[in-house]
Amino acid sequence: MRILIPGIDGYLGWALAQYLAERGHQVGGVDAGFRRQWVQEMGSRSAIPIAEMPARLAAFEERWGQRLFYQQGDLTDWDFIQRIFKEFRPEAIIHLGQCPSAPYSMIDRQHAVWVQTNNIMGNLNMLYAMHELAPEAHLVKLGTMGEYGTPAMDIPEGFFEVEFRGKKDRLPFPRQAGSWYHQSKVHDSNNTMLACKIWGLRVTDIMQGVVYGTRVDGLESDERLFTRLDFDEAFGTAINRFACQAVIAAPLTLYGSGHQKRGFLPLRDSLQCLALAVENPPLEGEDNYRVFNMFEEVYNVVELAGKVASAAAGLGLNPQVRHIENPRLEMEEHYYRPDRQHLLDLGYQPTHDMEAELRLMLTDLLRYSGRIEEVKEVLLPRIRWDGSRRQSTYLD
Repeated sequence: MRILIPGIDGYLGWALAQYLAERGHQVGGVDAGFRRQWVQEMGSRSAIPIAEMPARLAAFEERWGQRLFYQQGDLTDWDFIQRIFKEFRPEAIIHLGQCPSAPYSMIDRQHAVWVQTNNIMGNLNMLYAMHELAPEAHLVKLGTMGEYGTPAMDIPEGFFEVEFRGKKDRLPFPRQAGSWYHQSKVHDSNNTMLACKIWGLRVTDIMQGVVYGTRVDGLESDERLFTRLDFDEAFGTAINRFACQAVIAAPLTLYGSGHQKRGFLPLRDSLQCLALAVENPPLEGEDNYRVFNMFEEVYNVVELAGKVASAAAGLGLNPQVRHIENPRLEMEEHYYRPDRQHLLDLGYQPTHDMEAELRLMLTDLLRYSGRIEEVKEVLLPRIRWDGSRRQSTYLD
């Protein structure tokens, strides 16, 4: 299958390109290089050194014997998107080419407007390109579990049955975004659902949990093929940030009480799920717009820090856990129980051993602890939802 990956230079994108090539697919990708620029703007860099794109492409061709179709460009540029679709003729698209950071979108007005413009316009261009140039293609669009917020009820996979004033209907589950980034993803979901309704496009909308880890089975031999791992306040997820703090003997900093619950899954499982989704498009007679919740297990942040600390202790590290003032406006005590059945029905087999995955991750990061130490100030948050840009203080 010819699979196009917008956002191929990112954390998920570059690892996914290799995973799909290993499964025999012909892979193409586009990227504007924004992720590298955003992280540099934060005063940070990838904890794991990553090669420039020409070196990555050469290593990819050597490893899998196929030339990776690649073009650098912006998804908000309609002429660029048209040209890519005409040249590569994708049979499937896995859309990762968006800004994925809530904190980045909350820096100020300019960043909020840019994130919404980039994400919503890029996704609309993708939908129009499919409609006009690849109507039979299948789009796997990466959304986020953050679209749902933290409602005081179970979270279904996209839709639920509602009864109101004696009438029943199947409706999209309400979205309760908590940042300008998450709101852009809500708009994407609504626009994508409409495109499926009016044009008959086939789309799998993935509501992904928090991804962590450095490893992809069998793909670790060539450093040019390593994927990035970020740890700054804007692009480093909580678990990746904790792991980087652990290897430089810095405290693991929990926002507020640390009782916020989220769904997590390792990088290798994220790739497995995305591959299953793209290889199993909606069939004739099924809903052409479907939603998959993608995560493995739910933890609160205190539990998460405890697992990182335990894995670190097994490697002779002794990280401390500290609570800091929460820079975000979010519920810290809440109910959280999302469904996740659709991917299991397609054959998803979760890894389940988070501590083993964390030990591998910490072992990898120890090699590069000096890179983290040199810019360790980016580990503490300054981006605040109230716009004040002051560093959070310790609560204990």
